[in-house]
Amino acid sequence: MRDILRHLLRYKGRLALGLLALLIVDGAQLVIPLILRKVVDLLALGVITPGLLFRYGLFVAFLALIIGVFRFVWRWFIMSTTRIIEMEIRNGLYAHIIKLSASFFNRARTGDLMAHATNDIDAIRFAMGMGLVASADAFIYAVFSLAIMITLSPLLTLYVAIPLVPLIFIVLWFGKAIHKLFERVQASFANLTEKVREALSGIRVIKTFVQERGQEKAFREASEDFVKRNMELVKVWGMFHPLLMFLANISMGIVLLAGGRKVIMGNISLGDFVAFTNYIWMLAWPMMAIGWVVNLLQRGSASMKRINRILSIEPDIKEKKDAIDREIEGEIRIERLTFAYPGSERPVLRDITFALEKGKKLGIFGKTGSGKSTLVHLIPRIFDPPEGSLFIDGHDVRDYRLLRLRRSVGFVPQDSFLFSTSIRENIAFGKPDATEEEIIEAAKVAEIYDEIMEFPDGFDTVLGERGVTLSGGQKQRIALARAILLNPPILIIDDALSAVDTETEEKILNNLKKVMAGRTSIVISHRVKAIMDSDLIIVLDNGEIIERGTHEELLEIGGFYKELYELQMVAEKMERAVSE
Repeated sequence: MRDILRHLLRYKGRLALGLLALLIVDGAQLVIPLILRKVVDLLALGVITPGLLFRYGLFVAFLALIIGVFRFVWRWFIMSTTRIIEMEIRNGLYAHIIKLSASFFNRARTGDLMAHATNDIDAIRFAMGMGLVASADAFIYAVFSLAIMITLSPLLTLYVAIPLVPLIFIVLWFGKAIHKLFERVQASFANLTEKVREALSGIRVIKTFVQERGQEKAFREASEDFVKRNMELVKVWGMFHPLLMFLANISMGIVLLAGGRKVIMGNISLGDFVAFTNYIWMLAWPMMAIGWVVNLLQRGSASMKRINRILSIEPDIKEKKDAIDREIEGEIRIERLTFAYPGSERPVLRDITFALEKGKKLGIFGKTGSGKSTLVHLIPRIFDPPEGSLFIDGHDVRDYRLLRLRRSVGFVPQDSFLFSTSIRENIAFGKPDATEEEIIEAAKVAEIYDEIMEFPDGFDTVLGERGVTLSGGQKQRIALARAILLNPPILIIDDALSAVDTETEEKILNNLKKVMAGRTSIVISHRVKAIMDSDLIIVLDNGEIIERGTHEELLEIGGFYKELYELQMVAEKMERAVSE
């Protein structure tokens, strides 16, 4: 609750105006029973005139107008403020999440994060908005209703207050129960959301393996668990509200019994009795509001606690206060680098050492799982290399500003991710201000321009989720065009042409020779042809460099590289023979 209050206090001016308007509304409503009291007493005495009755009616109508106007005012100031705070919390959560390191996303479930950004923030908004209003409203009604009731009949007020004493203990017990149960509801909702996300993301796999029924069953179980958790909460909340109403009705029964006797005995007037019963019903609202407020505040508190768990997570990869912010030229040096993923003791890379001068090309070759992708992910600090093991332009890569470092590295990963937007926006993702000519040239280098122009809307063609409307080769080439457009001093291509046919790959490689000229480039490929013109080739196996040299030097060594090269040449000759 301290964090919720901290957000509210930042807008204390707007909230103060809203609460002032709420006070005026409540004040006007509290005056109406006093007018009724006066009218009833005059009617009982038979001294009221039609003109006087009209004036009292007009006054009540005026109060109703005041109530309507200022009710709009408090809703405007308070509810709009909670919407602003909701936006700030959601934006802050999103900004924090995207700053977190890759290792966080290896552990976190997308469904959990979506639940935080939707249901949890909604619960916080309700706690800040209606929770604040109901609390203030209940307080004003309770204090002023009791004050007026005491002036009308102190003894009768004491009788009414007796059933309210157990309310304190009821609120404390139910508050704790609601908090715990709502946390379970939110966790179940996160699981349900994750089931939907997984099914939609993997719909092709589900259909290929005919697992629609299995997924339907898994979703039904998650849905049933969500209902079960909600029903547990509803049972507690369902007992809470009737219990409060029971206490309120006991108070009303006491008023009818004791108050009626006082009217008969002449201790209070009929007008006092009518006014008193009106204030009893007004006092019933704070009693009901207590239950509602407890529910809202406990839900908001539980959700704020869940969000704070995310906000308290620090990124594994941090930038130094005195980080270097200078142009990167592209010279790379790695010295005795040994790396294991966070939480694992088994090294993925062992004692890696090599140097790559500015403007040179490095080819990385090796079996699947040999550590090729891990090695290149360390250069832009997607994962953090050990200190003193990876240098760019003579400076430890950990000493650079992250923004400067990552803008200097054009990265084309194995898994080409495209956004659900136009092809133009996907290519220009890293450079939103790119000109049409630059986008077209990047597409031509990636050998995707002609295929784009065959689409009905050309570069304005909107892609499906993750580029699902494109083939694997088309996605890879659009991702390649995106990296080329950045024109970075360091270009990394991580086996990004695996889904492209041999002929198209040769054209792309020839185009890339012009792009790579004068810039440092690293190419990972399982095809020797893609890296044979490299200034240095390293062969990885089980995280270690087992061979290194130029293409000719590696052929002379006669090891793993030569064996794979010869096999690929034979396969290529067979393909040509078949095609002829």
